[in-house]
Amino acid sequence: MNYANFPLDKRMPLPNSDAGDGDDFIDIERLLGMAARQAKVVGVCAVIGLFLGMLYLQTTPPKFVSVSSVLIDEGLNKIVDDISAASTTMQTDSAILSQIEILTSTRLAAVVVDKLKLDQNEAFMNPPQSALAQGIGLIRGLIQYVRPSPVMPGVGDISKLDPAARDALIAASGRDYAILKLQNEIQADRVGRSYVIALGYQATDPALAKAITKAYADAYLADQLDASFDATERAAVWLQGRLTELRESSQQASLAVEKFRAEHGLSASSDGQLMSAKQLADLNAQLIVAQADTARASARYQQYKSIVDSGSENAFKDAAISSDQPSSSVIAALKTRYLTVAKRQQDVEANFGPQHPQAVALAKEKADISAQIFGELKQLTESYRNEYEVALARETALRANVAAAQGKSSIDNQSQVQLRDLDQKATALTTLYQTFLGRYEEAAQQQSFPVGKIRIISDASTPLAASSPRTIIVLGLSLVLGVLMGAGFGGLNEFNERFFRTGEEVRDRVGLKFLGYLPTIGSKPTKEDKPAEPDLKVARSPAAIERRARMRVSIDAPASMFSETLRSAKIAFDVVMEGQGSRVIGVISVLPGEGKSTVAANLAGLLAANGARTLLIDGDLRNPGLSRSLGMEAEQGLMEAVVSGQTWQSVGKIDRQTKLAIIPAVSRGHFSHTSELLSSAGMRRFIENAKETFEYIVVDLPPLGPVVDAKAFAPLVDGFVLVTEWGRTPRAMVRSMLESEPYVANKIVGAVLNKVDLKKLAKYGSFGASEKFFDKYSSYYLDKSEVRSKTAV
Repeated sequence: MNYANFPLDKRMPLPNSDAGDGDDFIDIERLLGMAARQAKVVGVCAVIGLFLGMLYLQTTPPKFVSVSSVLIDEGLNKIVDDISAASTTMQTDSAILSQIEILTSTRLAAVVVDKLKLDQNEAFMNPPQSALAQGIGLIRGLIQYVRPSPVMPGVGDISKLDPAARDALIAASGRDYAILKLQNEIQADRVGRSYVIALGYQATDPALAKAITKAYADAYLADQLDASFDATERAAVWLQGRLTELRESSQQASLAVEKFRAEHGLSASSDGQLMSAKQLADLNAQLIVAQADTARASARYQQYKSIVDSGSENAFKDAAISSDQPSSSVIAALKTRYLTVAKRQQDVEANFGPQHPQAVALAKEKADISAQIFGELKQLTESYRNEYEVALARETALRANVAAAQGKSSIDNQSQVQLRDLDQKATALTTLYQTFLGRYEEAAQQQSFPVGKIRIISDASTPLAASSPRTIIVLGLSLVLGVLMGAGFGGLNEFNERFFRTGEEVRDRVGLKFLGYLPTIGSKPTKEDKPAEPDLKVARSPAAIERRARMRVSIDAPASMFSETLRSAKIAFDVVMEGQGSRVIGVISVLPGEGKSTVAANLAGLLAANGARTLLIDGDLRNPGLSRSLGMEAEQGLMEAVVSGQTWQSVGKIDRQTKLAIIPAVSRGHFSHTSELLSSAGMRRFIENAKETFEYIVVDLPPLGPVVDAKAFAPLVDGFVLVTEWGRTPRAMVRSMLESEPYVANKIVGAVLNKVDLKKLAKYGSFGASEKFFDKYSSYYLDKSEVRSKTAV
């Protein structure tokens, strides 16, 4: 299995188990790590904050506050009455706020200034100021000098005036300045949700604070009494004029009502009802009775008329006589005789036959009785007809009277609407007049005995202790602000932390295998891309000697942590490139100066010291930092060998101690076609020739960022080692470079973090990570001082 051929996103078999949690929850462990790293910054800022707080306490004069409590009590004015012409409802918050605005008004401030002659009081006009206030005033003066703006005396916040503008305002009008100053400095606040207002003033002189607070409370109380008296007086004058108008209007309205009633004849009965309406009601009642009588008479007439029309033969059968008629007794007697004769006739006919003389006589008698009954019915029918005609005539007359009464009532009702409207106006004017008369009497009483709604429940007293500055609060606030400032600077430092600090970041951010940490070696490391000077004295200087010593750390100090990390890299190569006879290893970085030449030289030295045949090639033809650091002075190097087709033996140098073969690079001025040279057929032949002799070929290649030489040489490499400088190489840049060059990325075996400060490394490791336990590994590694002493030899 060739590990170098894996795609970039599958090179790391160990995913970060906490990666998914970081998207949804706050990483407490990371925050604690940040706090630990920035603890020094926070501590320094906290000390600075405490120092500034103590400086403020030392330079700020103490100030004293005197407070007086004022109660807005509506119950006091009930001595006079519950209703007042100048009453103000104090049941809402807006009313309390209105009273606070009155307390801080210019009028009250002017009264206090005149009473205490504050414009002539030097302690009030020019109190001692703190160093902070003086500094702010100086800054405002400078701003005013650069950008002048007009100042209107008596308007605005006096604390925002610069010293020049304040002096000009005092010179123009000392009283106006004192009023403006007092108005801005007086304190009036509501106590909770009560009707109590706390009135206070702060000054450097406790006696002055008490005098101003007491004068303000007295002025407010007097102002409320004066306002109540003035309002009552104005109300009484206005009500007096209004009463005259209302009395005249009420009289005119009452006269208009009576005149309208007389003109339209709208007289009313004892119960208040119009006569026309009462008459119409009576006629309607009579009409209803007449209609009932007519209906009854018509029914009787039609009944008897139908009997008469049916003939005399049926008269006896249909002769139903009402008991209330006077002829009912005659018809009843005739009907009785008729029934008696009829019964006798039936008996005679049954015994002697219908032709019997007695039967004939009885039949004649029955016919006579029936004729009499029919005659009585005709007479009764005629009587009922007369009654019906009389009832109908009476109903018709009543209908005519009702129609006439309705017309008159309709006209009277329309007039009644107008009369009612006039009467309502007159009543309203009368009621309004009575109300205004009562208010006028109340206002007249209050004018002689004004009662305010304000009373002082707590008089101003001389303060015994300073209210500001408060030592505990100032120091506490200074400490908190210092900590917050330190947290801000620390957060800014963490925000700017865009570099690799731990191996976990290498695995998570770019998906590369992490090979280990390479600690800083040497006391003053220098940049590898610094051009070498040909002077012999420079070549033998202590700096040059130290550079050469750094190239041999793995040889001179094989038990160091530096060498152990390179061994880890070697194991990674051996695992990934198992089965290959000769292995070409490219050492690359993203930026110059990250220490790749040092890593390449020490890696090759470690391999050679272990007995492996190793060739070290300085492939950075534009800036051969490896050759300069090794102190190699050669006339020919890699470029000459590739161009002329020579083998490595013609230009190589052999280290006597480790038998390490080194191919230097000789700088030939500004040569820009190095990428073509590294990817040429000659370079391929050179590498193939070297593979026949060496097990490991370590090539120090130029950084990926500035030039494309490493990309051009990538086809000849079996694997890359990426060198990133601890705390300097940007993570985003490495990620972008790997994404843009997948061919190079797929050949990277792993990455190392170079120039690591082991003392600071533990602060960046997560809890339980290996970075926290490096101090416990010291017994297995060569002491750092020993490494320095060996590299200095």
